[in-house]
Amino acid sequence: MTDIGKTLQNARNEKHYTLDDLQQITKIQKRYLIAIEENNFDALPGDFYVRAFIRQYADTVGIKADKLLSELDEQAGKKKVEETEEEPTEAKTRTEAVRRQQQSSTPSQVSQSFDKFMHYLPTIIIVGVVVIIIGSIYFVVAGNKKEANQAASSTNVSISSDVSSSKKSSKKESSSEEVSSSSSKKESSSSSESSKSSKGQKITNTAVSGSRFTYSLTSPAKKNKIKFTSKGGSAWSSISVNGTANWQGTLQNGASHTVTLPEGTTSFNISLGNSNVTNITINGKKFDFLKENSTLTVRQITVNVANE
Repeated sequence: MTDIGKTLQNARNEKHYTLDDLQQITKIQKRYLIAIEENNFDALPGDFYVRAFIRQYADTVGIKADKLLSELDEQAGKKKVEETEEEPTEAKTRTEAVRRQQQSSTPSQVSQSFDKFMHYLPTIIIVGVVVIIIGSIYFVVAGNKKEANQAASSTNVSISSDVSSSKKSSKKESSSEEVSSSSSKKESSSSSESSKSSKGQKITNTAVSGSRFTYSLTSPAKKNKIKFTSKGGSAWSSISVNGTANWQGTLQNGASHTVTLPEGTTSFNISLGNSNVTNITINGKKFDFLKENSTLTVRQITVNVANE
């Protein structure tokens, strides 16, 4: 039988992660991480969080979570069987009393119920026939009205179409000219905005403190796009905008995720759990964050956006 907590703890030690590092990466409270490593799953908020936290823990330390979750289900199943192995004596007694009561029903009671049903049967049949007749009359009348309305509407459409056809033909010519001119204006304005958003963009490192790095983004786009790509392994990443969490997740090898920042963003924070296999682009341009201490695995990045 697999010791789930011990397996996760050993994988964490191999990654050289402390519990504080793991709390920072996964955003799971440290007391819950300790409870998982001690197999004290009752200390977690509920079964959903037990499975979710184990999966996120396993993904972060680089082991497969499916085997651990299968073992967790097996342990939970055995515990449930042990708790329900013996039925309480009171429940057995109650079941036996109900069974005897059902067996004690006499044929006379069944006969009385049948007689009552036969007494009301003629009334039930008469009511059913009346309902059928009324329904048939309703559907016939509704069908006749529908045919009359369709005939009237088709006559009106033929008359109005002849009157409006000449007007529509003259309007189409003028509207087509207006549409062509407006579309050409939109194309030129959108192309100029896109070139302006990518031209002159610059990211500059302004401060370094341990695993925390601060950058300045100048000449940004109106809505900046941040793309995360994992190459060479799985990597956990998260991003928050103006102090509010926007997205977090674990990307498998070759997977990517794009986050579009809202217009007017002044700063955003990026947390990386495996920065050596994580690539980031901002508005399609590579963000080379590894040139500031490329040996770090876990890092916190703050980017201040200089909006003009």
